[in-house]
Amino acid sequence: MANESERLQKVMANAGVASRRASEKMILAGNVQVNGKIVEELGVKVAPTDLVVVNGKALEREKKVYYLFYKPRGVISAVKDDKGRKVVTDYFKDIQERVYPIGRLDYDTSGLLLLTNDGELANKLMHPRYKVGKTYVAKVEGIPDNEIFKKLRLGIQLDQRKTAPAKTHLISADSKKKTAIISLTIHEGRYHQVKRMLEKVGFPVKKLKRESYGFLTLAGLNSGEFRKLTQEEIKRLKQ
Repeated sequence: MANESERLQKVMANAGVASRRASEKMILAGNVQVNGKIVEELGVKVAPTDLVVVNGKALEREKKVYYLFYKPRGVISAVKDDKGRKVVTDYFKDIQERVYPIGRLDYDTSGLLLLTNDGELANKLMHPRYKVGKTYVAKVEGIPDNEIFKKLRLGIQLDQRKTAPAKTHLISADSKKKTAIISLTIHEGRYHQVKRMLEKVGFPVKKLKRESYGFLTLAGLNSGEFRKLTQEEIKRLKQ
């Protein structure tokens, strides 16, 4: 990965110079040099070892970073929020790189969220083709029986489209309070998917947490804490 060449405008955008579109305009205006030569056409690729200078200033390229975060409830899975609510990047103020979440967890859902500045990996992990299993633990109203679990395993009709089969099981049930805790593993990422699936079969969600993402879990973390992924974990994710 380290020696991969990338389009100049993408490198500029990743380094936070400007958007990709605005970076293209800067290139066409002759404001960008690569290894001392002015570049005035699009499509030029640069390697990590190339010196890129924009408006007379050398480009500082961010090293790629990968974090596993235990998102608390009441936090938005975004970089900023126009209503001034707490966002996940508020927890990453002490790190130099500008990271963003891979996918999202609802405001009132807690659990495992990955953050990175590696756009290529983020896009791959979010693509349904790669079928990354995500396990959720839900507290629901009512106690589902085997028939309900069978429906979830076969797929639920949402937005005129059936969900992919889910893995599911009952963790515990409270007959006095008429609530249950269930585990559900899916690999899609449709809008409010877990909540809507359970609502559809008559078991509204009271509380929801994402316990795992592929082979990654929350082990060793408390709510609001994060850790860097190990080299081995990064390698496995990329595979």
